[in-house]
Amino acid sequence: MFTRRVAVVGTGYVGLTTGACLASLGHQVVCADIDTAKVERLRRGVVDIVEPGLSELVTEQVSAGRLSFVVGAAAGVSEAFPDDLDAEIVFLCLPTPMGVGGVADLRAVEAVVEETRELLAAGTVVVNKSTVPVGTAGRTAELLDRRDVSVVSNPEFLREGSAVHDFLNPDRIVVGCDTAEAAERVAALYARLGAPTVLTDAASAELMKYAANCFLAMKLSYVNAMAELCERVGADISDVTEGIGYDRRIGQAFLSPGPGWGGSCLPKDTHALLQVADAADFEFRLLRATIDTNTRQRQRIVDKVRAAVTGRRTGSLTRVRLGLLGLTFKAGTDDLRDSPALAIAALLRQAGADLVGYDPALVGEPGNPDRPVVDEVDGVPLVTDPMEAAQGAEALVVLTEWPVFRTLDWVAMAGAMKQPIVVDTRNLLDPATLRRAGLTGIGLGRREA
Repeated sequence: MFTRRVAVVGTGYVGLTTGACLASLGHQVVCADIDTAKVERLRRGVVDIVEPGLSELVTEQVSAGRLSFVVGAAAGVSEAFPDDLDAEIVFLCLPTPMGVGGVADLRAVEAVVEETRELLAAGTVVVNKSTVPVGTAGRTAELLDRRDVSVVSNPEFLREGSAVHDFLNPDRIVVGCDTAEAAERVAALYARLGAPTVLTDAASAELMKYAANCFLAMKLSYVNAMAELCERVGADISDVTEGIGYDRRIGQAFLSPGPGWGGSCLPKDTHALLQVADAADFEFRLLRATIDTNTRQRQRIVDKVRAAVTGRRTGSLTRVRLGLLGLTFKAGTDDLRDSPALAIAALLRQAGADLVGYDPALVGEPGNPDRPVVDEVDGVPLVTDPMEAAQGAEALVVLTEWPVFRTLDWVAMAGAMKQPIVVDTRNLLDPATLRRAGLTGIGLGRREA
């Protein structure tokens, strides 16, 4: 027996993961999207998103009859369930991209609220799952203008590349609403997960999402700054982070240096929280420094590549061929939004370098229209084999932490290169393995052996 009838509006990585996982918990779920072609693909079990376990879960829940797909929010909330019943709980999982000045763009959310306002059954709970500014729950309630419909904030804390695992194994469930009964109805959806549940007001729940992501951004910027300091004083960042990570107040997570943080969440959320702070007349200097440190990290990587290839931080990269390994913002996803790899590629291209890139998530499948071969991304020509990226390169630059890069034939890669140099911006590769292959490996914050 199904516990609740749930409509999920939006089938991005948050919406589709939410729908499939809620169905796996026994709920009857209808996912709605405005993209007709995408809905047809989902009905056939074709998931465009590269997300471990998601495609299999969607197929399983569709086969079980607990998950279905429709075109348009109106169809999703009204009479889309067996026996023409309406949704009891409606999740809004819509894009809220960064708008002018860093403010979250809520037009997609507001458009769906307007579209469905008169269609919602009495007693429906509308849930903001999208990352939205403080006060959005109140604004949503105003737009609905329905005393018989409750609005709840239920932020997601999913990591791309492990979204299904994170949903089914949450650290906590956060539900914010000024009406206890509505909050408890939403919290009950997750009861089988047995996770700690935080019931609070809507504003606190909305701010909690920003607070979490911005804290993680600060941690990443901090470790990148520490890696640079390690290089200057002769310390090793791996040893430093191992030592501080054993402190339970700090923890091991988010202590790996890299080319900077990016993706669909952290850049947007840090700027959005700055806007919240500015509107409250609060100068959030720590957060602003976090963003500035991240921006500086990209140029620092370019300077490191320049020094490795030319021997000087001011050397010319004009017509220098560089192979880029990894272009997605992190491993385990095909997401290119605000990818630090692409930001660094743009700076290298501005410096005159000739670039070629390889990323296992972007190889595609010849003849498969659902996974077409991608020839280039943001002006970077793509190849289908990492050996092609190495051919004639004066350096290879590891920008995304794909595990497969550890098992490449580095002897053969070295033989194909013009200069045997690897700049490892993720500290992913074993320095000893590179040395045995005849390569000079340059990491971040590492003490040179």
